[in-house]
Amino acid sequence: MSAAPTRIHFVTGRLAEHSLRQVLERLAARAGFEATVQVMPITVAALMPTPWIARRLEVPAGSDRVIIPGACRGPLEAFAEVSPVPVERGPEDLRGLDEFFGQKSRDLADYGQHDIEIIAEINHAPRLSQASLLTEARRLVAAGADRIDVGCDPGDSWSGVGDAVRMLVAEGMRVSIDSFERREVEAAVKAGATLVLSVNSANAEAAIDWGSEVVVVPDVPATLEGFEKTIERLAMAGVPHRLDPVLEPIGFGFAASLGRYLDVRRRHPAAEMMMGVGNLTELTDVDSAGINTLLIGFCQEVGIRSVLTTEVIYWASSSVKECALARALAWHAVTHRTLPKHVEPRLITLRSGRPQAHGPEVLDQLAAAIRDPNFRVFAEGNLIHLVGAGIHLESRDPFALFDDLQATGQTDVDASHAFYLGYEMAKAVTALTLGKDYRQDQALDWGHLTRPEIAHGPSRAAARVAAQAGSRETVDVPEPSSQEPSTAP
Repeated sequence: MSAAPTRIHFVTGRLAEHSLRQVLERLAARAGFEATVQVMPITVAALMPTPWIARRLEVPAGSDRVIIPGACRGPLEAFAEVSPVPVERGPEDLRGLDEFFGQKSRDLADYGQHDIEIIAEINHAPRLSQASLLTEARRLVAAGADRIDVGCDPGDSWSGVGDAVRMLVAEGMRVSIDSFERREVEAAVKAGATLVLSVNSANAEAAIDWGSEVVVVPDVPATLEGFEKTIERLAMAGVPHRLDPVLEPIGFGFAASLGRYLDVRRRHPAAEMMMGVGNLTELTDVDSAGINTLLIGFCQEVGIRSVLTTEVIYWASSSVKECALARALAWHAVTHRTLPKHVEPRLITLRSGRPQAHGPEVLDQLAAAIRDPNFRVFAEGNLIHLVGAGIHLESRDPFALFDDLQATGQTDVDASHAFYLGYEMAKAVTALTLGKDYRQDQALDWGHLTRPEIAHGPSRAAARVAAQAGSRETVDVPEPSSQEPSTAP
């Protein structure tokens, strides 16, 4: 006889009730539980403090656990004397319930593993002071770089290269030197650099005496001229080396260069290889995240275990972080033979996930339920929606929306409130333009580039709720104009 399914009691607010019931109808049977729902006398669930919930909680007999919205603040100890079963916070967003109940379509227990080294080049290093060089190197390491490449200026000999490398090595960094100038390379290796970029037939003999690993490049990338001879010479001398057939920009042999990496891998199945991905990200008019991810995926499949990147051009200024995220995604996809989809949202910086939509009926119901003078802003159906007590206005144009608001005869929208509404509607326009999910008082999701929303002091209505929690047993729509319309359960 099979055991009875777990019974879980969910707590939510009026706005999220319909969406929560839809999710539970689909999820409960698959995750093996039975669900009950308690709708609190409040519109936005995220505004409920735990002591306020505790005084109103009604746990059905036979329940095994209670789940409150993840955004609810306050100690869970508030439920100790009122709930016969454990109370826990769920996800802050309804869309996280599948993951919360272990319903991901793939095993992510080992997610984050990788085997591709990121070499971050600091271009024109001789032009930087030691302090600036160290600051930049620290920034790149924090972004995910495994090695700092000191990029020298062709045609000059940098007398300070040894001091610079020595400084970085003293910081615990692995360092490479990018130069064909023999004196620069020798000074860098003596100071602690352990990789030299690059070696071809012109400096292969000198490389034998450096005592360092080197990167082998062809004399002529398009034909791989000199490549095999250089490899053979270094191998005979016992010099450790990586092979880089050289990635070419679009329009200058990009497709053929990818083919050369495949060809070199076939001819040297056990060799270490490197790819300079910056040759594409720096020289293509497109945001770099997608390019970095595709090239890292190529490297993962081919067995290219190191990439060289740089962050000179403004559209590639977060390439190191992108490569760090992409290598974990690619390792997971290739190792588990699963699609790299719905796994790494931080690489989706432009459009993000599918926007939530409450629908006009729910927003009309919200307008009818509101009793306070504050406004809620939504972005859905290609329109900005402004919802207040008995008011539901909508327009694509925030200026027209504000004119419509004035036409209603509202007299309590002061300058500060108007500025706030304008700020939120500007965010809503951006969200509609890019198909992003907009939530009032929350930062738009820009993946790994997201910056936390700037808080401007405690919410007036949130403070009112806290006061009401101690003096009233019912709360009728106490959200502030700046309160998030949560979709949490």
